[in-house]
Amino acid sequence: MATITTHAAVARGPHIGWELTDLELDDPKEHEVRIKFAASGLCHSDDHITAGDAPVRFPMVGGHEGAGIVESVGPNVTRVKPGDRVVCSYIPACGACRPCSTGHQNMCVKGLHAGSGMFLDGTFRFHKDGEDYGGFCSLGTFSEYAVVSEWAVVPLPDDIPFEIASLVGCGVPTGWGSAVYAAGVRAGDTVVIFGAGGVGSNAVQGARYAGAKNVVVVDPVDFKRETAVSTFGATHAFASAPEAHEFVAATTWGQLADHVIMTPDAVTEQMVNAAVMMTGKGGKVTITAVGHLTEKAVHVHAGMLIGYQRQIRGALFGDCNPLYDIPRLLGLYRSGDLKLDELITRTYGLDEVNDAYRDLNEGKNIRGVIVHES
Repeated sequence: MATITTHAAVARGPHIGWELTDLELDDPKEHEVRIKFAASGLCHSDDHITAGDAPVRFPMVGGHEGAGIVESVGPNVTRVKPGDRVVCSYIPACGACRPCSTGHQNMCVKGLHAGSGMFLDGTFRFHKDGEDYGGFCSLGTFSEYAVVSEWAVVPLPDDIPFEIASLVGCGVPTGWGSAVYAAGVRAGDTVVIFGAGGVGSNAVQGARYAGAKNVVVVDPVDFKRETAVSTFGATHAFASAPEAHEFVAATTWGQLADHVIMTPDAVTEQMVNAAVMMTGKGGKVTITAVGHLTEKAVHVHAGMLIGYQRQIRGALFGDCNPLYDIPRLLGLYRSGDLKLDELITRTYGLDEVNDAYRDLNEGKNIRGVIVHES
């Protein structure tokens, strides 16, 4: 093995977009693997880096949804071997720490440095001109190659396309799990979902699969509302929270929603308050999307929670366990119970990454995917 050169999309600071550059990439160390990426999902979380809404260390190689082939491995790697097809989990799962061993792999202690891209030994794998570059979520899938933790890879069956697999590393389980696990949607429930993008569309699918009677989407973009209903199983869709509230109140005879799930591009205080007001007695607001860095979005009167015994909770990776749920979701895709091909609105080359995020912010995509050159 030897240090190699890789082409990557890098953020050097907020509000200046992505820069394409060549970086030096180290050999994998103990319990690390080097991956040649075939595809990378264009998640909104990476856009938060360039928008200044993510507390990250710069410079940063973007991308945290990736799938590809293991090119080489470091010492003592047992999960995969060179030549294996893999999907990366943006939160690693070592399987042995306290969260992992108690069924909470989404909070594995190996994922402590997501915002810096630094490895647990305090070093980096991407470099240029003597400067260290982090990989977002210690991955950096907006690069042709990356070195990642062994615990961040999950073996990928041969019949799953890389473009599909990349999305199951973050957006799909985050949305699906936000409905099925974090919210705990049950048969007959009324569920409202704010935001119908790459995460929200999977929250819609999860809610319907769990048996919700009403799955109501709130999104200002016509295309996303239409797709949520026609493709992913939403029963109703509205452009604004007041419209949705009026419908939910009428259809539930005033009982309001059992669950409101927050998956917009950025959560705001106005959205949270609207979600709380739309939640009925004993109901729950589940917050999956992040907010603007300078805004405290969760700010409600305590009486609004106490009077109706409402709950507000956060969800990380949709409460999913990567080693179990990634294969499980791919199994549902195989059986036709989970629509993943339909999530991909358009594919891009790595050099089109800024165009891709412009399309995302203009509401043109459910999910874009970078296809790396072979």
